[in-house]
Amino acid sequence: MTDTLTTRPAGDLGRTVRWGDDALAVVLSVVLSVDADGPVRVLWFGEPAQQPEALPAPVQPLVEVFAVGHGHHSHNLRYTASAVGTRLRYAHHTETVDGPWSVLTVEQHDPETGLVVTSTLRSAAGVAGVQSWTEVRNDGASPITLQAVSSFTAAFTTADGPEAITDVDVISGWSEWLGENRFARTPLRSQGGLVELDLAAHQAQDARSRIAITSQGTWSSGERMPCGVVENRATGTAWAWQVEHNGAWHAELGERLHGELVLGLLGPTDIQHQWVLPLAPGETFRSIPVSVCVAAGGWERAVGVLTAHRRALRTERARPIDTDLPVIFNDYMNTLMGDPTTAKLLPLIDAAAAAGAEYFCIDAGWYDDGGDWWDSVGQWQPSTGRFPDGGLGRVIDHIRAAGMVPGLWLEPEVIGVRSLLADSLPDEAFLQRHGTRVVEQQRYHLDLRHPAARAHLDEVVDRLVADFGLGYFKLDYNITPGQGTDHDAPSPGVGLLDHNRAHLDWLDGVLARHPQLLIENCASGAQRADYSLLSRLHLQSTSDQQNLLLYPPIAAAAPLSMVPEQAANWAYPQPDMTPEQAVFTLCTGMLGRLYLAGHLDTMSPEQLAVVSEALTVHRSIREDLARAVPVWPLGLPQWDDRWVAMGMRTADATYLTVWHRGTEAEQIDLSLPELAGTDAPTPDVTVEQIFPGPSTDPGGWTLEWTPGALRVATTTAAPSARVIRLHHPT
Repeated sequence: MTDTLTTRPAGDLGRTVRWGDDALAVVLSVVLSVDADGPVRVLWFGEPAQQPEALPAPVQPLVEVFAVGHGHHSHNLRYTASAVGTRLRYAHHTETVDGPWSVLTVEQHDPETGLVVTSTLRSAAGVAGVQSWTEVRNDGASPITLQAVSSFTAAFTTADGPEAITDVDVISGWSEWLGENRFARTPLRSQGGLVELDLAAHQAQDARSRIAITSQGTWSSGERMPCGVVENRATGTAWAWQVEHNGAWHAELGERLHGELVLGLLGPTDIQHQWVLPLAPGETFRSIPVSVCVAAGGWERAVGVLTAHRRALRTERARPIDTDLPVIFNDYMNTLMGDPTTAKLLPLIDAAAAAGAEYFCIDAGWYDDGGDWWDSVGQWQPSTGRFPDGGLGRVIDHIRAAGMVPGLWLEPEVIGVRSLLADSLPDEAFLQRHGTRVVEQQRYHLDLRHPAARAHLDEVVDRLVADFGLGYFKLDYNITPGQGTDHDAPSPGVGLLDHNRAHLDWLDGVLARHPQLLIENCASGAQRADYSLLSRLHLQSTSDQQNLLLYPPIAAAAPLSMVPEQAANWAYPQPDMTPEQAVFTLCTGMLGRLYLAGHLDTMSPEQLAVVSEALTVHRSIREDLARAVPVWPLGLPQWDDRWVAMGMRTADATYLTVWHRGTEAEQIDLSLPELAGTDAPTPDVTVEQIFPGPSTDPGGWTLEWTPGALRVATTTAAPSARVIRLHHPT
């Protein structure tokens, strides 16, 4: 239910709107300018205790709107200083409460075009962050052709003002199939960043360029991660941001006069994504949602706030099943690799159940009768050749009889060019360019704006659930269609955005019809890991990486881009592994959503006991993981680091996974300064290795605690890993 708290017209206010005078002010204060001679601007976005008496006065508007015939007010290559954004003037604002969310809406008008621009900011109780989006309505007499609309734009300021740009670092992430979550920290003032230009001596003009992060198509994390952090290392002020869209997006950092650093977050744009939208009189466009969180204690704390914000986004869609965090066995990774049969699956099901798995997912290949299924998929009918004597139903029944919930892999959004459906569905049910269906690697891509495409997918899901009583789907997505579709759309980017939104609407319908389902988000590993999807779905496959030594930096950095209880990190022990190798891969899954694979059915009892122990330990701590915040005692994980470490902290415990990828004896100190007792009495910290336990430990590791640091040493001559718990009772 929504309660209206305050609605104020422009004439009733002075020069600012101060949002957060009630409970919101405990953790977040937002101050907006509402000057009559300028657009609404964010004067302060931060923790109340850090807010200075004299507020910074940035020039950057809250909203930027680009339209044909109304480009830049002051020319640059960024999405700042737009003519429309500069002309906007405050009309009124409304403060409401919607369940746990405090909501601020601010309306502005452009007198030249008649555009009405409404910004919505909402903040979850107790979380120093906002989700933001923009609506543009054409109240003018003539059509306006939009080229870009920002969802959030503001100057990054601290209590010391904007001139401290020289102290700012940027944390951003790169991605790739098998190489996800590669975050790096870069000084803003660097050769490849925003160098000092002495702008004041050049006719009082802004800089022209920016640091740009852009994602194309529908792999929202295929090249760049849709999240990052901006941190002032001198003051500790940090903004963590994310873009919440299952399609194209753009983020940028640019410098304006007087050292004003601007963060801009947008969905698809004309230049980057061929997004051009004619807006007729009376029509409205809504931008994609984005989120920004703030902390005064540095980048790790900002990521912790973003973690709480992500949980709030998930909670508003929550069903009772969403709080369950079951261990899932999947037969794909380093195991059956898309070649399931009854003979292979039955013993694997028994072994997975004996080890303690709670769900069992049959991955790719269950529909294949011909051996070359890539370009013939689409009907999703069970194979008869792979499952003789009882069919797939016999295997599903065996999963259920073993005490596990059955699931299937599905790649619903594609139709192979050789599929019968390629001819039976109309052309309008597929993404098209210039009258021709888009083809990627011998697959057509469904256009979920079309009712025939939606009806086909609904039939597939409803049939499989009804026929087999499924409780789980792994939804994969292995192609991306490029810029979009120009069929029934004024531009490819507009067609793609509408398709993206139809995809989310389809998922909402599936979850509404089948509330028992858990759904995994997968796209060639994690090529579509964003919170438009992760606010709806339950876990995210973090990679397809099959090399156990390359997986640690992916798993360790995953909590920068998702909450730990959604980070499905593969653990794939094998019977031919050494004890250290088996422990190593199991450790990789422990502090996320342990995602199990491997030929458990051919393991010795001793080997299976190690797997079972890992699952027992994981189940004992998974409730803690669902409320923990991540920490990185060795800093951001780097791809080639010999030592990799990631932690999860609750009020009374810190869990650590430490991987050593070297082959010689070595030691390292893990920095945990918050446990040093500098600002409070030294906590009574005890250290415990929780996996592997004494009976399965290959040995060779020692742990030594001193206030603020844990020294880890290993004498093993091969890569190894351990999971550690530090007790620090409150």
